[in-house]
Amino acid sequence: MLSFLRQSAAGLRVLLVLTVVLGLAYPLAVHAVGRLVPDRADGSLLRVDGVVVGSRLLGQSFEGDEWFQPRPSAAGDGYDPLASGASNLGPENPDLLATVHERRREVAAREGVPPDAVPADAVTASGSGLDPHVSPAYADLQVARVAAARDLDPALVRDLVEDATEGRTLGVLGEVRVDVVEVNAALAMLD
Repeated sequence: MLSFLRQSAAGLRVLLVLTVVLGLAYPLAVHAVGRLVPDRADGSLLRVDGVVVGSRLLGQSFEGDEWFQPRPSAAGDGYDPLASGASNLGPENPDLLATVHERRREVAAREGVPPDAVPADAVTASGSGLDPHVSPAYADLQVARVAAARDLDPALVRDLVEDATEGRTLGVLGEVRVDVVEVNAALAMLD
């Protein structure tokens, strides 16, 4: 019986020590390390005049000619992070082809260009449906419209696009891309 009590007391001490270490100390340490890089730990928040307007990592819908338009979203009703995912339609699917052709006509009409000048990312969603980035070609296509709608010099708008342009990750992964949310936040700060 004495042996059982000693073993139970030892087990209880181990339980208490592990509870303190793994239940309190470890989570607090992880939280503290996360605070050292608040931009990443808080979701890469984007602020305009101190107000959070979005995340640099998630796309948003923007209405009106005065804003840069993102890629189409396959995530629910416009960039719904709870419905992230692709459409899973193959490249020969008639529904996908009809949607792409309709989007191409809409973008061409909005930007005042022929349909064959519309970049692929203007008419197709990303794999997650939440991507905030467009190609430099699609961003450049929108500069004239946004500048005219805001009565701005197109060179100024191009500079904002250039500031929001990101290179390839580690110099080799992915493509050069423009963060539409950042460009639109920079435009909002001009108001």
